[in-house]
Amino acid sequence: MDVEVLGRVLSTLPEDDDHPYRTGPWQGQTAEWRADNLAVEGEIPADLDGVYLRNTETALHPAIERYHPFDGDGMVHVVGFRDGKAFYRNRFVRTDGFLAEQEEGRSLWSGFIEDPNKAVRQQGWGARGRMKDASSTDVVVHAGVALTSFYQCGELYRLDPLTLDTLGKSDWHGEFPRSEGVSAHTKVDPHTGELLFFGYGTEAPYLHYGVLGGDDKLLHHTGIELPGPRLPHDMAFTENYAILNDCPLFWDPELLKQGAYLARFHRDVPLRIGVVPRRGTNADVRWFEADPTYVLHWVNAYEEGDEIVLDGFFQGDPMPKADGETGSHRIYRGLALDRLQTRLHRWRLDLVTGQAKEERISDSITEFGMINAAHGGRPYRYTYAATGEPGWFLFNGLVKHDVLTGAEERYAFGDGVFGSETVMAPRPGATGEDDGYLVTITVDMNRNLSECLVFDARDVAGGPVARVRLPERVSSGTHATWAAGAELPGWRKGDDAAASLGL
Repeated sequence: MDVEVLGRVLSTLPEDDDHPYRTGPWQGQTAEWRADNLAVEGEIPADLDGVYLRNTETALHPAIERYHPFDGDGMVHVVGFRDGKAFYRNRFVRTDGFLAEQEEGRSLWSGFIEDPNKAVRQQGWGARGRMKDASSTDVVVHAGVALTSFYQCGELYRLDPLTLDTLGKSDWHGEFPRSEGVSAHTKVDPHTGELLFFGYGTEAPYLHYGVLGGDDKLLHHTGIELPGPRLPHDMAFTENYAILNDCPLFWDPELLKQGAYLARFHRDVPLRIGVVPRRGTNADVRWFEADPTYVLHWVNAYEEGDEIVLDGFFQGDPMPKADGETGSHRIYRGLALDRLQTRLHRWRLDLVTGQAKEERISDSITEFGMINAAHGGRPYRYTYAATGEPGWFLFNGLVKHDVLTGAEERYAFGDGVFGSETVMAPRPGATGEDDGYLVTITVDMNRNLSECLVFDARDVAGGPVARVRLPERVSSGTHATWAAGAELPGWRKGDDAAASLGL
């Protein structure tokens, strides 16, 4: 392994920090690494060709009042695979907020569970305002560039998908919607090259939806009217439609009038699913009502005759009550999959009758489902989801769901080992939907190390075919993506490019 520390960033966290989501599996890095020719246990498949990108929330300073794991700064990790070898890079996303707090050496904006009025800097970002745009939630690759995003809306930061150098903010030829911002969970349609996106806030019409072309030009942007401020986290799409949502978990309207941002689950309000043509406006939205729940993540959607089939994770208890927990387990109980009771679910939306039918696909508690991206917006069969450590926001294994037969194939990482969102990397020339590999990063608290695991997607239970050692133990995190080498500019342009990546 050829390893170099490229630099370190300032952290003012105390050495005796004991916050449960800043220590242990959630302890972040301050070093930025270049590591080539990584050591491998097993064998990296020779036809695994591309990059696994994962975003991570990394705390660097004590919170103004109370830290939430979603407040950390964005750090992106990349593990690249080519010709049976692998390299690793990690970089902080150089957001405006990150740079300002590095200069000041402290937190300047209030976090997710803090009073916005306590922010040191009155100007900020986010759907409610006065937050730091940490760009730490999601990452996708669009038109050869990695884009990081924030769950409560902000800028899209552009990164080189190989070096992870921050290339600045998306501008879209001067048409980026900075007044509303863009939420995490932008969607790349591999069939059209388009990026579908949404943003939300506290000003009417409360939701915005748009489409960006593969040439980085804004093709469509429109307001979508909602009854009031909402907290959508994800969207879906089909060949002809975008799927938006109005979930009954949102800021309490009466408290909101007093400037307090406290979310409640309104159990007597239905889930509303909005179907809009991909170039449609508010007048074109069809709203479907379904059983009350909150859907953090959708899996996929597709058209089937006059119906739209939409799969996602139904929360049986979106705001679990305290059940004897104390301390951090009480404060952060709404992060644990077992407390939320998240199960794979299907909604069928009839475009003729306007009715929604729904059914549970699985009784297993899973979330963070990923698919073969080539099937995005099209019929599909498999999703690869995470299982959760009881009581914690940690992933202790993965499940391959067969949504056609209901079959499930499992792999447990083992006690004290926690994984990341698991991406599916199709094999070049693949002959089937699951003909490829699964890739994830683990943090092993027993051995104090991290590995990137590679599975044969057709044999998940057989365990990893390769374990790639990373130079430092990395933090647990949220979302990830896969980009094939063929999608990346300069991936195979001569020996110099290969040498620069240690391949």
